[in-house]
Amino acid sequence: MWVRHPIVLFALIGSLGAASAQAFRIDDVASARSTSVADIKPGTIAFSDKPSPPGTDANLDMVHFSDWASKHPNEKKFLSLYPSYAEPTVHEADAGGKPEVEKLYMYVAQARFVLDRAPSAIDLSRYVTLDFLGRIDPQIKHQLIAPTEVASLDDEAGTGNQNPARQWCTGRQTSICVQSTYQLEGKIPLGITLVNKLRESDKKISTHIDFQSEFSALSPADVDQAALQQLTKLDTPVTGVLEQDIFHVNQIMKFGKFYAVFQSDPTDPGKTVVTAFMALAIKASILDEKRGYEKVPVLRNLVPADVLMGRSSFNSGASISAGLPQYARNEIKTIAGLLQDGVAAK
Repeated sequence: MWVRHPIVLFALIGSLGAASAQAFRIDDVASARSTSVADIKPGTIAFSDKPSPPGTDANLDMVHFSDWASKHPNEKKFLSLYPSYAEPTVHEADAGGKPEVEKLYMYVAQARFVLDRAPSAIDLSRYVTLDFLGRIDPQIKHQLIAPTEVASLDDEAGTGNQNPARQWCTGRQTSICVQSTYQLEGKIPLGITLVNKLRESDKKISTHIDFQSEFSALSPADVDQAALQQLTKLDTPVTGVLEQDIFHVNQIMKFGKFYAVFQSDPTDPGKTVVTAFMALAIKASILDEKRGYEKVPVLRNLVPADVLMGRSSFNSGASISAGLPQYARNEIKTIAGLLQDGVAAK
């Protein structure tokens, strides 16, 4: 039953103080990257996270990885951990160690906003620092790690996540390797404590999420201009990319990616258009199991899909524990404010 797992989300890239974040507001649209730059008002972020076509569950803003890969191959190319990524074959401990394909659901959010700064005034390398990531939600703790400290990726969490083109945290000129921890907030830790008491297994659920990621900046020479223009549906030159790849997560998720593409404004050389994506691969086993919670009255509001979608009484605050949709919106707002203000490392 689902009580084998915790309810967790994950944090990606850095954040601002509240004052800057509040300078932007979210405008929910059908497709952010299809929104004309001319229609985006100052201080407004076009945002969308509804799958197209809709997912199999109308109440779940996610799609099966296989459907996503076949219907949106260019998204899959850039928003998976690497272009050839496929659902891995793992040996599930709870299945007696038998090999099976680990099925995934994808949550993909996209956003578009305009910075009142010329591309030449934005040096993305300045943001690739631990200090920048430290501006995140104060509940998330980060530390730099060396490439030699990257997880071996031969465990269940890491299987399939090794980039075949290179080792993580190597081979990029502007890049850092980060170990992060987030302590779940609100009522969720209490719910996990109760779940642990009800579990038959000796393996207990953690009240925090640990993840390793590579955070990097890419120059125009590092990217496929034509393919990225297809991804963003904007044909102006790509001036850079900020990318965070989460390649090892201890619970709930298989991988995550934040990917922000910077392009020249088609009508104003003094402005920059940012098209940003947040892609999270959620284990299908988490979403498909809820019977164990529905049978326990106090846990009925801890159903995984409801917590992930922010529809549970266990959700709280405006950060990760608020649920994916709310957190993604808050994340994008703070990133937009940070970039607009030109805030980077101290």
